[in-house]
This record gives sequence, C-alpha cells and structure tokens, in this order.
Amino acid sequence: MQVNETLSQYSDWLYTTTVAIYVLALCFSLFEQAFGAKGRRAAERSAQRSLVGAGAPVVEDADVPAEPEAPREIGRPERIGRMGVSLLVLGALLQLSAIVLRGFAVHRAPWGNMYEYGMTVTFVTVVAWLVVIRKFPVRHLTGFLLLPVVILMFINGTLLYTVAAPVVPALQSYWLYIHVSAAIIGSGVFLVPGVASVLYLFRTANDKNPQRFPKFGPKLPPADVLDRIAYRATIIAFPVFTFGVLCGAVWAEAAWGRFWGWDPKETVAFIAWVVYAAYLHSRATAGWRGQRAAVINVVGFAVTIFNLFFINLVTAGLHSYAGVN
Repeated sequence: MQVNETLSQYSDWLYTTTVAIYVLALCFSLFEQAFGAKGRRAAERSAQRSLVGAGAPVVEDADVPAEPEAPREIGRPERIGRMGVSLLVLGALLQLSAIVLRGFAVHRAPWGNMYEYGMTVTFVTVVAWLVVIRKFPVRHLTGFLLLPVVILMFINGTLLYTVAAPVVPALQSYWLYIHVSAAIIGSGVFLVPGVASVLYLFRTANDKNPQRFPKFGPKLPPADVLDRIAYRATIIAFPVFTFGVLCGAVWAEAAWGRFWGWDPKETVAFIAWVVYAAYLHSRATAGWRGQRAAVINVVGFAVTIFNLFFINLVTAGLHSYAGVN
C-alpha cells in the first residue's frame, strides 16, 4: 500500500517535539534532585517501613503518645519536580501519537526498522518509569532515567532515521507483531533496572565511604529501595524478553529454514538473556546479593544498549535490513 506522507511528516514532528519536552523534563528533574529533599525523606521512610514489615523491631516509648507528623510545605524544587513529571506524561502521550501515526502512515506495525524500533523502545521505558514512580517515592531520580532516553532518542532520530516505507518481504509476517513487540517491551523495561542498578552501586559505595561521593551519594534513595526497583522490573521484563527470543527462533525457522544461526543480533540477544538469567539467579543466592548482583544487572543493561544500536550500525547480518536505509 502507498505510504501516507502527510501522516509520516506529522509523526516526525511529534517525535522531535517529544525529544524537546523530555529534555525540559530532564532539566526540571535534575533541579529537584540537586535542591530538593522531600523525595529523599519519603524514600528513606519507605525503606524503614519495608524493614519493619520484614521483621525489624520497632522502638516506641509507651509513655509518650506519638505526635502526628506536621504537614510539610512543598518547596520550589518539589513543585518543579512535579512539573517535570507532568511534562514526562505529556511527552509520552506525544510519543505514543507519533508511533500510532507512523503505523497509519505505513499501514503496518510501526516497528519495521531501527528508527521505529528505537522510538517504541524508549516509549516503553518512559511508561515503565511512570509506573515505578507511582509505586516508589523516587520521582527525583527521573532525570537519571531520562538522560539515557534522550541520548538514545537523539541517536535514533539522527543516525538511525529511516523514511516511512513498506517493509522488506522477510518482515511481512504476523510474527512482526508478536516477536518484535515482545522484544520491544522486554528491552524497554530492562533500561529501568539498568539505571536503578547503576544508582545502587553509587549509593552502596557512598554508604561504605561517605567521603567518596559527598554531594551525590546522600541524595540517592536507600540502597534497598533501588535494589527492589531493579529486581521487580527485571522480573517483569525477563519472561517477556524470553518469549520474544523464542518467537524469533520460530520465525527464523519459518523464514530462513533454521531456528538459530548465530547472526550478530541473535548472538547478542542470547548473551543479554544469559546475563539477566544470571542476575536473577544471583539475586536469589545469598552470597551474590547486593553489589555483585547489581554489577551483573549493569552488564545486562550495557549489552541491551549495545544490541539496540551498535549491532545495527556496525555489523552486518540477517537483521541488517532493520538498520539504516
């Protein structure tokens, strides 16, 4: 079918606008991180409640009645942080609109090349983070998540940009909806625990040596909060990613006559799967919890980024048709 150039142009404009809004939200969030304190206190109280729920003793003075906590005035950093989240939601809506318009323009699933794939992966990452900040008081960390998202979207919109066009015959299959969508969801959510694990390593390093990161470490949430975010996000993403890898093998057998051929993208995807499986195993092993598990998760994060972009820009393989045209 003929490509609708008008809808494609609108999609490109929305994508560019989304990047600009994310940059503004990034600045707002970094301002809250630098000058705000309420989010950090909330994160510390959340960690204390978690420890109590796990069986830690609560010390109370029976003779002194508990005083209700006085309402705290919302300062300027917190207000700016909330504005940043509002911008993040607006950007996510615009990005979703860009994806939908791209799909209508090409009359297919809007992830048939690396530009469309990267656009959808970063959208999943933003949505996953919005869910995280609803569950955990870590809104002030939004800038650390948005920084890689903005960088990836900039690379995606420049080096990987592809004009709207029909897909090659190898991609004209219902597996495009199943395999690629699962890979997108898994990869997008994996970026969240990657960032959380990096911050976890900074926080634990500061806890051991407060003078190591005196201006940065204390502003992060407690290490166990970051650890829970990384673990729960990985638990959600791993089975979806596994399903995507298995579907890719089935599609490869139907398209190329073999389930596995050690194509560069297949190989790196398998390496990422092994790394995340090792993280989940280490997270469940007493001797490997904490920093060791976080390091493995950071390695998985690096492999995921490597597979998202470097493989398609540098190497050549059976997945090269999804690269830059």
